[in-house]
Amino acid sequence: MPVKFMGGKNIAMKVPPHQYDATVRFYRDILGLEPVGGPGGDAVGFKFGPNNLWIDKVAAMSQAELWLEIITDDTAAAATQLADANVVRCDEIEALGKEFDGYWITSPASIIHLVDARKGSWD
Repeated sequence: MPVKFMGGKNIAMKVPPHQYDATVRFYRDILGLEPVGGPGGDAVGFKFGPNNLWIDKVAAMSQAELWLEIITDDTAAAATQLADANVVRCDEIEALGKEFDGYWITSPASIIHLVDARKGSWD
């Protein structure tokens, strides 16, 4: 039986340092989105309808990228199904930690997706 996937509630906008402060001000001060707590550091979160929009400052970026979350109940079976479909895995782009039940993939359009367990999803 195929693994079931569904969109998670987290969207990450990876932003280069020269655009970070203005981007945060746009969502916080101009749009007035409600802040949400999160991992801290160089990441700020806002309520974005039913989703969370995380704005991360990333030194190696030259332009902004959007990253999406996909959740599943069985990340190991999902990894097999994705590999069988020749989906590219790209865990080297950002460390998730040994305890995190998930991994990174890319779509054919080069959009990064975090595949993680429903129970491991950040709120």
